[in-house]
Amino acid sequence: MTVKAVCVFRSNDKNVTGTIHFTQENEAAPVHVKAELAGLAPGLHGFHIHEFGDNTNGCMSAGGHFNPHGLTHGAPTAQIRHAGDLGNVTAGADGKATLDTTDSQLKLIGHHSIIGRTVVVHEGEDDLGLGGHELSPTTGNAGGRLACGVIGVTK
Repeated sequence: MTVKAVCVFRSNDKNVTGTIHFTQENEAAPVHVKAELAGLAPGLHGFHIHEFGDNTNGCMSAGGHFNPHGLTHGAPTAQIRHAGDLGNVTAGADGKATLDTTDSQLKLIGHHSIIGRTVVVHEGEDDLGLGGHELSPTTGNAGGRLACGVIGVTK
């Protein structure tokens, strides 16, 4: 039973746009994440799934990082991390960034599904919980929320 989802990104000023596709082949399989973003400043940008699919007050309504197990913030490859911690995307000089990865902590099927939650791209680099800043263990000190979109089911 393959489940597919999509998130369409737009910032309030419409400069940052993009699409993220998610695919999970079965309940035990990792989720494949493929993202294409545009309109970013060159460099690294924190990239996370946040707990709510509420964008009524822009990206701020999305709550904190999706963290169903109550862990501290970390890298996508870390043992201890939020389920929604996807690290950074890197924008080139043209403002475009791509991501093509699989993640075993994300789920499209079951109790901890990310469907209906929000994906956020941040202004700055995610320090992966290692930066020593007071926000490192909760947000990776990645700065403000540039753009976001809600994850929805697709065919």
